Amino acid sequence: MTKNTSGRGQRDLKVKVKTARGRKLSSTRWLQRQLNDPYVRRAQAEGYRGRAAFKILELDDKFRFLVPGARVVDLGCAPGGWLQVAVKRINALGERTDKKVGHIIGVDLQEVEPIAGADIYQLDFMADDADLQVKEWLGGRADVVMSDMAAASSGHKQTDHLRIIALCEAAAYLAFDVLDEGGTFVAKVLAGGAEGELQKLLKQKFTKVANVKPPASRADSSEKFVVATGFRGA
Repeated sequence: MTKNTSGRGQRDLKVKVKTARGRKLSSTRWLQRQLNDPYVRRAQAEGYRGRAAFKILELDDKFRFLVPGARVVDLGCAPGGWLQVAVKRINALGERTDKKVGHIIGVDLQEVEPIAGADIYQLDFMADDADLQVKEWLGGRADVVMSDMAAASSGHKQTDHLRIIALCEAAAYLAFDVLDEGGTFVAKVLAGGAEGELQKLLKQKFTKVANVKPPASRADSSEKFVVATGFRGA
């Protein structure tokens, strides 16, 4: 009898995690999900700092805002997966000699390990004059402002929704101050009913506003991403 070496008809082996003493059942389920998540495995294999890198990859594949030569601001950039993606796509290291060289800065409240091609700063983006500081570091206005920030979870779905909408609105107001005309704003939100005012605000400031759930976003998550293109100008 010959062995089936093609892999056809075989099921992927899933990792099962036993509940350890002192570990909550929810923690065990989260760990099991992480170990079996194909995006987590891909991130490890491809050297990304987290599975979130694939969310910005998929969004950019669809909307094409991370182009060579672009000037980009990544708000709440820790751990740095979005920066890693953007560095390559905007040609920040000048690896493609036939393309323009982009510039990206990342800002976060916490210290972030360096990433070649990205300038990373500790900054509270809601602080007074943060927009002036960002433009100084960037050397002018931005083509893209992006944010994968999420407020710390309270365990209460409605409260978490309101918190992330407030965070997204704050990011949007910074974007209004630093974006160049025609620029793009990309941010994570949680579906939940309170994002109407944010959508209304963005539609006033941008020519097109899309709401997208990229494939890398888990199906059981309420997160989605708003992609606002064609900034009308300050």
